[in-house]
Amino acid sequence: MLTNHIENERVEAYARALIEAGRGEGRANANLVQWQHARKFSPEVLETLAAMRADGDDNLIAEVSKRYKEILDSEDTTVSVTVTTCIPMDDELREKVRERTSARLKAPVFLQERIDPSILGGIVIEARGKRYDASVRAQLANIRKTLASTFVGSDEQ
Repeated sequence: MLTNHIENERVEAYARALIEAGRGEGRANANLVQWQHARKFSPEVLETLAAMRADGDDNLIAEVSKRYKEILDSEDTTVSVTVTTCIPMDDELREKVRERTSARLKAPVFLQERIDPSILGGIVIEARGKRYDASVRAQLANIRKTLASTFVGSDEQ
């Protein structure tokens, strides 16, 4: 993909500089993961980060992120909904979840999907500080609790 030798040398120099800086801080592998995500950044995010770095404001990144979310949330009626399943949802299920949660919350929703094999099956939905747990793991825990309370208090021990 590289068009010429000079471009190849520049890529090599950038990569080696990143590796050396990461090794010096003990995080070369973490830098690789971050670098792979960096290609997803929009130009305005990269420009803002560069400006913050130039001004010595790197320490404000977490606060800027927090404030950004606060401002966005105050202006937007979209509800962030976290959906946890044991396997990735297909498009059909994703659309059903979006439609039902949007209707129930009476607002447009933004789905954040998480995969957690430990729930064994079913779905866990979190929105506006509330949690709806219809996972197999939760159902098994409820059955266990019911059986324990039924048999602990019985005369047949």
